Amino acid sequence: MAKFRDILKYYEHYRAVIIFSIAAASIFEIIDLVVPYATGQILNVLSGQPVDRLMQNAIAAVANITQLPQNRFLSLAVLMGLIFLVTVVRAPIQMWSTWWYHWYIALRSRQDHFKKTVAKILTLPLEFYDENNPGRIAGKISKGIENHTWTYPEFAGQLIPKLFRVLGIFVVILLIEWRIALLFLLSFVVILSFTLKDLKQLVEQERRLDKYMENTQSRNSEIITNIKTVKAFATEAQELKRQKQRFNREFKVIVFRIHLGYVKLGTLRTAVIQFCVFMVLGLTLAATVKGQISLGHFVTTLTVSSMAYAELEPISNLAEIFARRYASMLRYHELMQQPIGVDAASLEESTEAYNFTGKVEFSHLSFGYDANRPVLSDINLLIEPYQTVALVGRSGSGKSTLVKLLFRYFEPNQGKILIDGQDIRTLDVGNYRRRLAIVHQEVDVFNGTLLDNLTYGDRQASFQQVEEACRIARLDEVIHQLPEGYYTVVGERGVRLSGGQRQRLGIARALLVNPDVLIFDEATSSLDYESERLIQLAMRSILGTRTTIIIAHRLSTVREADKIVVLDQGKIVEVGSHDELLRHEGIYRRLHSLQETGELVS
Repeated sequence: MAKFRDILKYYEHYRAVIIFSIAAASIFEIIDLVVPYATGQILNVLSGQPVDRLMQNAIAAVANITQLPQNRFLSLAVLMGLIFLVTVVRAPIQMWSTWWYHWYIALRSRQDHFKKTVAKILTLPLEFYDENNPGRIAGKISKGIENHTWTYPEFAGQLIPKLFRVLGIFVVILLIEWRIALLFLLSFVVILSFTLKDLKQLVEQERRLDKYMENTQSRNSEIITNIKTVKAFATEAQELKRQKQRFNREFKVIVFRIHLGYVKLGTLRTAVIQFCVFMVLGLTLAATVKGQISLGHFVTTLTVSSMAYAELEPISNLAEIFARRYASMLRYHELMQQPIGVDAASLEESTEAYNFTGKVEFSHLSFGYDANRPVLSDINLLIEPYQTVALVGRSGSGKSTLVKLLFRYFEPNQGKILIDGQDIRTLDVGNYRRRLAIVHQEVDVFNGTLLDNLTYGDRQASFQQVEEACRIARLDEVIHQLPEGYYTVVGERGVRLSGGQRQRLGIARALLVNPDVLIFDEATSSLDYESERLIQLAMRSILGTRTTIIIAHRLSTVREADKIVVLDQGKIVEVGSHDELLRHEGIYRRLHSLQETGELVS
């Protein structure tokens, strides 16, 4: 579980610069106190009262250097020079030594962590994405990183330096009148104590609200993604009603718990601050009347104490802002602490390349997503190089799981998978996968040009290779009809392409990486018969050119396979060619009969 120290570690690569910039900002905040101090001393000079011993020594030193007489004019000149140094001279220095670094650190950290986040996204296990939709993940990332970015300049550039200013003010008052300093310190401890106590409770409310808002944003993302289904079932009113309920719940939490809590806290804090300011005024006035402090010290004490109490409001506001952002920052770190998947490939560019003949063997393979519910049991299957093998069976029989294990998305509970006699677990997962290619039932298409999508697996592919792959996949006839040909933008998720066109794009993309093993995972099950025929023609031209594994419900797709493997309840129950299996009274013949009579359409 993420903690506060994880937020601090977010900036750890810039520790030296952080120390310098915070120290500089704090020093400048303390230097500001010179102005009210010097103003008080000017008032003493004007009223004929003596200045402090510190200023007397400074004026004497200036007189000694300049050979000027120690008089009223020199005293005022020294004090004005001091104010000039800490205001006019320091102004340009402060911006470059503080705010430049505060935002530099925040923006560089933002850049660094966006890179780390992308790396984390690429290495998280597949089951994580089964449990978290894109809207939820994107919300955690964007909100977490942006809140980190905005929080650092406020925290390092304002909150910490302002606390140092308050500490400096306490020292100044202590040197003037210890009794007033004691009251000042006690009041600050009381105000900060109840502020932090209330903020701790509000942070928990913010954490709860963050979860509510994440659920709402997640549902919005689902509505956008599945808008065609929403419209098809005319459930717009239901979705609106459900989201309204979520918005109402968020509003009640924000207004009647969180916002009300901040207002109550602010009311109490303001009342206590004003009371303390009045008490300091009374005590300072009494000390001046009794002659315990000079008129200049009266002005200095009253001014710096007012400055300190004035800082309490921005300090508290900054603490409240941090409290509002705290939950989302923690949730971002919880995402970053997710363990990487066993299926994670290396993110470093590799020059090593494998080449396989395509001989694949499943040896005593068993697997279950849940240890108590096996999906595959003691699978033994040998696929020879350039052989075409079809996996068929009822839904849930384990066909797609077998392919996931082949791609090393999961590790088997028992047994092993060999390619050319090598256990695939001993191979570099990235280099190994580059020798495989798969065409899914739903081909993933990125929002870009058709050419970008075709060359996604091999950016070095020549245009002639692209054209040849498209010819084999029967995509060339589609490209000629597109307005910009290969440079046509296909839209988000390929919405400008039909299902059959996306499938042919997927086949061409797979062929361009020249895989040793090519898998078709239900590549025709969701297509109309015309599209299916074109895909089958494309697949037929590929058979025999490499090891090919076909997963299919429609048995018409697998008739020409060298070997058909029938799975049932996670076990291999039949193996043979199409004709051999039809001669047996088995599951394959029953499935074939149902499809032939039209009782089973997929």
